[in-house]
Amino acid sequence: MKSLTIQEINSVVEGEVFGETTQQITGLETIKNANSSQATFIGNRKFAAMWADSNAALAIVNDNLDIEPGENRVIIKVKNADLAMAKLLDVFAPKAPNFETDIHPTATIDITAVIGEGSRVGAGSYIGKDVVLGKGVIIYPNVTILDETTIGDYTTVWSGTVIRERSVIGSHCIFHTNVSIGADGFGYRPSDDGRGLVKIPHIGNVVIGNAVEIGANSCVDRGKFSSTIIGDGCKIDNLVQIAHNCVLGRSCIMAGSSGLAGSVTLGDGVIIGGSASIKDHTTIHSGATVGAGSGVMNDVPAGKTVLGYPAVDSREMLKQWVALRKLAR
Repeated sequence: MKSLTIQEINSVVEGEVFGETTQQITGLETIKNANSSQATFIGNRKFAAMWADSNAALAIVNDNLDIEPGENRVIIKVKNADLAMAKLLDVFAPKAPNFETDIHPTATIDITAVIGEGSRVGAGSYIGKDVVLGKGVIIYPNVTILDETTIGDYTTVWSGTVIRERSVIGSHCIFHTNVSIGADGFGYRPSDDGRGLVKIPHIGNVVIGNAVEIGANSCVDRGKFSSTIIGDGCKIDNLVQIAHNCVLGRSCIMAGSSGLAGSVTLGDGVIIGGSASIKDHTTIHSGATVGAGSGVMNDVPAGKTVLGYPAVDSREMLKQWVALRKLAR
């Protein structure tokens, strides 16, 4: 079990130490559930009152909160407790699953595929014709990567993920379990005789930038003509749908169960809240935020926050909610 002194922890989070304890820290836990050998984090004023009853030996605390360490306990004040927590979680993170061999003997790899130096391919995975993996790529068991796909250096693909043909993936990406990249988009039209539906072929691909992370069971569909594009640094939660020909700028965030219909464009730094839905051919400009559960029907200007169904300026929607409560009384 890993064990760190207060001084060793502070060398990681680079804060200011208050209080004293001889206790070694063996792990991290919530303020309510932590034991006497664990550290916790307080980044919000509403949790500060819980510190007195917590068993944690150490709290990493935002420096704008007024908290006393107490007997045989320590607080470390930092500018941002959440970012400090991320550093410390990385220190205490358990090792990733082990590869006994770089290329498992049950993996199927086409003779034309190129596997970069230090890359690993797990049991039962399939690497198709003319696939190129960069250096240090990790393919966990039971992953499928189809023909002519390229994957950049140090990207990690977890089990169950399927990357369809001709996809272009950047470096340092993470795809969690059961991600679908490059499936057909959802496109149908009524047949001429009116007795059925005609499937619209999707012959494009998916292009994903560097340092993109996509959560479990999320889908990114390929373009109808050209590419569905996800820009550098985007972070996609679990159970997210990104439809054909969407274009995401840099460092966008999409929370769980949100979805983009076809040909949606997001600027840089757009935030989409959980379960939000975005109508097709809509543009959400850079720095805009869509509140959780909202339905966006029209373009959203840069820097604007919208809320509700249909989504409008968040301040206007809050006024409407207040008015509705008054009517109910």
